[in-house]
Amino acid sequence: MQNTSFPVIKTNRLLMRQIIETDLPHVFSGLSEPDIIKYYGVSYSTLEETQAQMEFYADLERNGTGIYWAVCNLDNNLFYGVGGLNGINREHRKAEVGFWLMKEYWGMGIMQEAMEIICHYGFTHLGLHRIEGQVETENKNCIRAMQKLGFKHEGTLQDYEFKNGRFISLDIYAKINEQ
Repeated sequence: MQNTSFPVIKTNRLLMRQIIETDLPHVFSGLSEPDIIKYYGVSYSTLEETQAQMEFYADLERNGTGIYWAVCNLDNNLFYGVGGLNGINREHRKAEVGFWLMKEYWGMGIMQEAMEIICHYGFTHLGLHRIEGQVETENKNCIRAMQKLGFKHEGTLQDYEFKNGRFISLDIYAKINEQ
């Protein structure tokens, strides 16, 4: 069911809208692509399993603990990926950023543009003071994207998670609302 109060955001080339049930095949395509899920931590092998991710996005919105947008072209006929905020903590005025982009759109500045809007939304509409991201230390593309967005490296959590048979480290990045 679509939320009519969900914030729809448009730029010169992007439409950011609520993730809806008809996006399921796109979400499955993205979250079953080995190059996308290499660092994402969530993957699915069937459309039915992918429904869990759709429910995750809807639950965040329902519970007020997050907001994720489908990132599309202005005509809404190309699905680029998903980006948003989760772990919204109103008391401490912080949240964690998350995003993924379909492989065929990598290197076009799409997620950079979308993430700038998402951070602006978090700071101005949600009243956040801090937006943070945890990035696998080996994910150099994401680290560059975070740095371009003005996120500062705060430290590394050594051997923080066990993934694919080995321990991985996570770099912590944060952007503070200076206004």
